[in-house]
Amino acid sequence: MRLFLSSYRFGAHVDRFVDLVGGPGAVAVIANAADAWPVRARESAVVSDVVPLRKLGFAPTEVDLRDYVGSPERLADTLSGFGAVWVRGGNTFVLRAQLARSGGDAVLGALIRDGRLTYAGYSAGACVMAPSLIGIDSADDPDEVAPTCGIEPRWDGLGFVDFSIVPHCASSADGSADTTNPGSEAARMVEACRAAGVRYRMLTDDQAIVVDADATALL
Repeated sequence: MRLFLSSYRFGAHVDRFVDLVGGPGAVAVIANAADAWPVRARESAVVSDVVPLRKLGFAPTEVDLRDYVGSPERLADTLSGFGAVWVRGGNTFVLRAQLARSGGDAVLGALIRDGRLTYAGYSAGACVMAPSLIGIDSADDPDEVAPTCGIEPRWDGLGFVDFSIVPHCASSADGSADTTNPGSEAARMVEACRAAGVRYRMLTDDQAIVVDADATALL
């Protein structure tokens, strides 16, 4: 299993990302965390992720989960043609709902755990990999799910890691994550996780968590 989970895109570890996915190649871009945004904003979000990937030599193609609702077999066939998937930020609850509607949660589970697909995700794309989405509502609005996806929000994550991820933390003097600002979204997420007894790890926008086989490292 290979995961690259960051707060914002590659963080300060683009070389580790490239190495983990085995170098430039075909990459599926999933941007459904942005489905609640206006159409033009969503289109711009896709472009903003595709361009940096192309500059690194990758061949990115958007795979829109809305096109696969009720068709997990077809989604599995599509994703099997890629060596990596790139999942951008947005609303974690919307992303989770679209993964459920398309069967993408089960499809990704099989492909990633079999080592056939490397998963890279940032912000919402990283947060959805936790066992639970408790605390994420401090930053993302679960009420966007019903009008966007037609189902109720889910509070379970995909469970690829055994902790929640708190992205966009401020950096302390030594570069580690800091949530001393009580009004910040990160601080509210940490407070909610603590209150619920949920394990968590904090990330600044420079940091990333890499899972390679059985080893998990904070970069």
